[in-house]
Amino acid sequence: MKRKPQKELKTVRDWIRWSATCFARGDLFFGHGTNNAWDEAVALVMWVVQQPFDRLEWVLDAKLVEAEKQQLAQLIDKRVQQHIPLPYLTGEAWFAGLKFHVTPDVLIPRSPIAELIEREFQPMLQQYPAKILDLCTGSGCIGIACAYAFEEAMVDISDISTAALDVAQLNIANHTLQDRVSTVESDVFDGITGQYDLIVSNPPYVDAQDMASIPAEYQVEPRMALESGDDGLDITRRILAKAAQHLTEDGLLVVEVGNSWEALEVSMPHVPFYWPEFENGGHGIFMLTKQQLLEINKAA
Repeated sequence: MKRKPQKELKTVRDWIRWSATCFARGDLFFGHGTNNAWDEAVALVMWVVQQPFDRLEWVLDAKLVEAEKQQLAQLIDKRVQQHIPLPYLTGEAWFAGLKFHVTPDVLIPRSPIAELIEREFQPMLQQYPAKILDLCTGSGCIGIACAYAFEEAMVDISDISTAALDVAQLNIANHTLQDRVSTVESDVFDGITGQYDLIVSNPPYVDAQDMASIPAEYQVEPRMALESGDDGLDITRRILAKAAQHLTEDGLLVVEVGNSWEALEVSMPHVPFYWPEFENGGHGIFMLTKQQLLEINKAA
């Protein structure tokens, strides 16, 4: 950023307006916690001044100190010039009303599974889950949110990436859930033992065509957390093949496949996938019971 605008900008209001203008002119993609330049600017400025969103009206005319101005100038430049998603710049993201630490080693939380957690996976979940597995956990956000929703459950969160598990472990500690949430290093089910009442997964599911055209912001995220073969279903097929072995008798499998849902239905037309609808936006998440999975694998 040029020095002159930085000198002229004084208040929170000034910096939000200027940030939003920079973002609007920057050919940026929004989708990591905000969906437009203005909301992104508000989120960034309020993070720098360390004030909650609900105090925005109170601080609009508050003046920034020089250190805050310098920090904002640097972050705006990184967002515009390098297309780094805002949560990687701030090191935090929100999911299911909870704050999580994030780094470029993990996918930025944004799954509509948050709404299913809020609904306690009804109407498909038939029993209160004593044991839950968050497969391909990344930051640990899904498993940790499940631990809040089901306060008596024990939760395992697994990932193939040790770097991702380090982030997840920090989030477990930040939420003081060490007594109920544990990390497991595992390539899908290869390192998983035992059975669970509920298995939830947001695995890689982006197909080759979409990977070739994703916005620059998504290219900053770990590739291994996104791509999953030509049709986006390589990991999902592995999950479907072995999930029944790791579910209790009335257990439930919940998997996000995003835009690859059509390819999944075409490749498995005999499978009775249940696709829940979302009030807050989102699609491409299916649910299957253990009994359905057993029948699918028997017919395969």
